[in-house]
Amino acid sequence: MTNSVQLRTPAAAAAPPAGGVRIEPRTWVAVAAVMLGAFMAVLDIQITNSSLKDILGTLSATQEEGSWISTAYLVAEIVVIPLTAMFRRVFGMRAYIMGTTALFLLFSTLCGATWSLHSMILFRMLQGFAGGALIPMAMMMVMEKLPASKRSTGLAMFGLTATLSPSLGPTLGGYISDIYGWPAIFYINWAPGLLLIAGIAYGLDREPIQLRKLLSADWIGIGFMAVGLGSLTVFLEEGNTNDWLNSSFIVTFAGLAIFGLLGWVVTSAVRKNPFVNLGLYGQRNFFVSAVLSAVTGMGMYGSAFLLPLFLGQIAGYTPMQIGEVIMWAGVPQFMIMPVVARISSKVDNRILCSIGLALFGTSCLMNSGMDATTGYDQLFYSQIVRAAGQPFFMVTLANFAMQGIAPRDVPSASSLFNMMRNLGGSIGIALLATALTNREHFHSARLGEAISLYSGATQLRLEQLTRAFVARGVDPATAANQALQAIDIGVRRQAYVMAYNDGFFVIGLALLACIGVIWLADRLTAPSEAGAEAGH
Repeated sequence: MTNSVQLRTPAAAAAPPAGGVRIEPRTWVAVAAVMLGAFMAVLDIQITNSSLKDILGTLSATQEEGSWISTAYLVAEIVVIPLTAMFRRVFGMRAYIMGTTALFLLFSTLCGATWSLHSMILFRMLQGFAGGALIPMAMMMVMEKLPASKRSTGLAMFGLTATLSPSLGPTLGGYISDIYGWPAIFYINWAPGLLLIAGIAYGLDREPIQLRKLLSADWIGIGFMAVGLGSLTVFLEEGNTNDWLNSSFIVTFAGLAIFGLLGWVVTSAVRKNPFVNLGLYGQRNFFVSAVLSAVTGMGMYGSAFLLPLFLGQIAGYTPMQIGEVIMWAGVPQFMIMPVVARISSKVDNRILCSIGLALFGTSCLMNSGMDATTGYDQLFYSQIVRAAGQPFFMVTLANFAMQGIAPRDVPSASSLFNMMRNLGGSIGIALLATALTNREHFHSARLGEAISLYSGATQLRLEQLTRAFVARGVDPATAANQALQAIDIGVRRQAYVMAYNDGFFVIGLALLACIGVIWLADRLTAPSEAGAEAGH
């Protein structure tokens, strides 16, 4: 692990130009366009959350039923990500990106015009299947169309799509929904979508479509993958709502997940040409980067899950106010990400990644000391620290993942790397949702034990609350009951605050622990403008 490694792809007809070769402006247009598509696809995971209450009201659905609106999108997205390697070979990059974007816009429109919960779930699933492909395709574009010396810049752009979307999604969704109504959060996709199609049409050349490759595709492996990843996502997203293994529904999907994933691994091992190369996990740098991609996915999506819940439930913030707090984890990254991309060619990427993990972990530990009065002012600095850390590990993990990957394996590497981040996000949210429930019960019980109706302090507080309710015109008996309820609500509120703190504490510790993991990878610096090798 002391040897330096050069970030490269072997020379091939499909390989990008060598460092120092001038890149045509139309190539940059195509790169920027597909980055916009990746941002749009990730954004649509988050943007509905701020408007979910309004959507459920219109569709006359409960909160439990409404959870499937997000689950359907996530299931379809995580299933299609590994398939993009195959679809890229069959349709070519230009046709596939334009086609899947057109479908994404169609299904987005149908989501906005939906007439029932079932139709919404169906259209969200189709939207996720179309949009999910745009995430790995953005990374493929960087690796296939840019020379080695420019890839850090391209990967920095890609990193922004993954880190900004969770930060800006609630803000944008709340703003659009408040002004134009919730259907507008789906119709707004037409603006970036049309720009994406135009940019790809201009920036990429046509490639021959090879539909015959579909006939020889690894359809058995694809079937196992779809069952395994889809069932695993349902298990994770719906497990807490259905009481995990106490529900036969969840047990069924757990069994299907194990069956599908094992079948996928076995068929990939025995087939000569699997649809995606799982053997890449055998490369040390790729394996380390994939594991850390999953853990940082837990951190990014987990913190984006906990903080809005805390602000809405404890601080009583509106969606717009929540967005104003969360956006500070995204805005500074516009300035930081280019700097990280530049220094990644001069500094050991393990050092940069360690800095990013340390900052992100520290920001979560800063959030683990919240109380019931915590709001915008108290959370501002932790959001800035988080914004400073995320670019460091986003750029460097992508560098590690794509180091030494042959051109023929670039689509597989991009698909598997991005699949791990999304899967990590689903696992993180599932674990945090369960932990939040369990820790709230634990803290409620402990706080309840400390409050005795016979203690002087409790009796004094009950008398004060009773007098306050009586002063508002409530009869004494009802006022006494309301005073007891107020004490109970106060205890549960404090228990929830402590549970949220526990969640952030666990995320922070997990991120800090990953600092040791990154040092299992080889020393790496990205190629410089001069095409210098990685180490010395």
